[in-house]
Amino acid sequence: MNVGELCTRDVVVCARDDTVLEAARLMRQHHVGCVVVVEGEAGRRVPVGIVTDRDIVVGLVSRGLDVGTWAVGDVMGANVVTVQQTASDTDAIALLRVHGLRRLPVVDQAGVLVGIITADDCIESLAESLTFLARVSGLERRVEEQIRST
Repeated sequence: MNVGELCTRDVVVCARDDTVLEAARLMRQHHVGCVVVVEGEAGRRVPVGIVTDRDIVVGLVSRGLDVGTWAVGDVMGANVVTVQQTASDTDAIALLRVHGLRRLPVVDQAGVLVGIITADDCIESLAESLTFLARVSGLERRVEEQIRST
């Protein structure tokens, strides 16, 4: 299955100069653990970073820093790792593993944000595939019984 079929298309985004407090409010409002930081004009949202709830808590709150005065761009990582929507789920898993990430922005060929895929999405897809595979042996027996009984 490809990433475009697995990803969530409704992505919560913010700008680099938004405050971390604004990003945290977006996470709470949309019940998500991250916001994708985007740049671009005329609806072309190109991901330039991600800020997670962990970034906020471990990076700022635990140090007693004011999340209302820090910009998202000051907290996000310097290099965002993305995955093409046409990539396979195993390609996404490899990227997650190699980079030690839990989330990847999904982009089209032009690099425009189209979704987000998480480690949980990949686990769910793999679990579904394994369940279908586990049912093969039982199905195989029923098919053989039908063929051999005539």
